[in-house]
Amino acid sequence: MSRRAAPGGVSPFGVPQRRAIHDPNESAFSRFLREEIWAPENLPGNISILTAVSVFFGGIAAIRTWGELMIPA
Repeated sequence: MSRRAAPGGVSPFGVPQRRAIHDPNESAFSRFLREEIWAPENLPGNISILTAVSVFFGGIAAIRTWGELMIPA
C-alpha cells in the first residue's frame, strides 16, 4: 500500500507552513530582522552567537574590573 503525499501548504509533519508576508511598506531593515533574526529556522544559531558575544564581553568586563586581583602581590 502506498502512502499519499501531504496536501499542499502542510508540512510532512502535519504542521501548516508559514506564509511569507509581503508588505509593500516594509523597510529593508525590518524585512532583514524578520527573515534573518527572528525566523524560527535561524533562531538557534542566532542565540548561540548572542551567547558567545555575551561571554566574550563579560570576560573583558570581568578582567578590567578584577584584573588587578589576579596579579600576585
